[in-house]
Amino acid sequence: MMIAVTMRIADEVADALAAQQAVVALESTLLAHGLPPGRNREVAQRLEDTVRAAGAIPATIAVLDGQPVVGLSAAELDRVCAPDADLVKLSRRDLAPALALGRSGATTVASTAALADAAGIGVFATGGLGGVHRGARLSWDVSADLDVLASTPVLVVCSGVKSVLDIGATLEVLETRSVPVLGYRTDAFPAFYLRESEFEVPWRVDDAAQAAAVVAAHRAQVPGGSGVLLANPVPVDHEMPRDLHDRLLEEGLALLAERQVHGKDVTPVLLEHFHTASGGVSLDANEALVLSNAALAAETAVALAGWRE
Repeated sequence: MMIAVTMRIADEVADALAAQQAVVALESTLLAHGLPPGRNREVAQRLEDTVRAAGAIPATIAVLDGQPVVGLSAAELDRVCAPDADLVKLSRRDLAPALALGRSGATTVASTAALADAAGIGVFATGGLGGVHRGARLSWDVSADLDVLASTPVLVVCSGVKSVLDIGATLEVLETRSVPVLGYRTDAFPAFYLRESEFEVPWRVDDAAQAAAVVAAHRAQVPGGSGVLLANPVPVDHEMPRDLHDRLLEEGLALLAERQVHGKDVTPVLLEHFHTASGGVSLDANEALVLSNAALAAETAVALAGWRE
C-alpha cells in the first residue's frame, strides 16, 4: 500500500497502461552498478530505443529521494548513471526502508519486478536472474529474485543465471515454486555469458507469439500467481569464449573466497573481475545480451497486448 501511494509513474507509461498497450519494465542496478560511467548512460538509451523500436513503451525503474519512479526521464537517467550517484542497491526487502528514510537507490530484479507489478506492468527485461549460490547448503545464500518471481505475475526475460551460481539448484527452486521456465530457441538453459549450461529447459518457444501464449495461459490458470521466466541466450557473436570464461570464473570464485564476499555483494565483485580481466569482452557480452532481452521482451509484450484486444 505504501508503494502504491508514493509511486510516480511517467505520463507516457501511465497512458500506455491505461490504453492496455505494451510496456516493458527495465531495471536500474545494471546502470548504476553493472556498467562503467559513460557506457551505462549509452546503454540506458539504447535499451529504451530498442523497446520502442519493437512497438512497446520502456519504463526504467528506480527509487529517487524516497519515491519509486516508474519511467525515468532523461534527466533522471543522467542522475542514475552519474559517476557520483552513490545509489544504494535495493532488493525488495530494502524498498520500505528506502521509502521511509527518503533514500535513493537502483532496483534489482526482485525490486524492479515488485514495483513493475505494483504499477500494472507485466513484462520485465533484465540481464541475468539471481539464484542459488554455490555452497548454499551452509550459507543459505539464495537470491530474493526467486521468491519474488514465485509470487509476482511478471514475465522476466533474461539470459539465464551467471555461472558463479548453482544453476541446477536454481532450476530446482523454480520448479518447486511453480515458475514456468521457457527457453527461447534453445533446449539448454543459458548461463549468462555462455549460450548453454549443462541443464535443459523444461519448455521451448521459438517466437514471441508462443511466449505470449504461454504467459497468457499461465495467468489464466493461476491468476495473481507466479511469474514466468523466459531464458534468452546471449547472441552468438557475443558469447564469451568458454576457455576465457572458465578461467575468469575460477579466478572470480577464488577472489570471493579470499575477500569473504557474500549475499548481494557477490555479483558486483564478480562482474568487476570479469570486466577488468577480460579486456572488455564481458562488457560487450553484457550489453549485447541485455539489448537482445529488451527486444524480445518488447516483442512479447506487444503480442500479449494483442491477446487482450
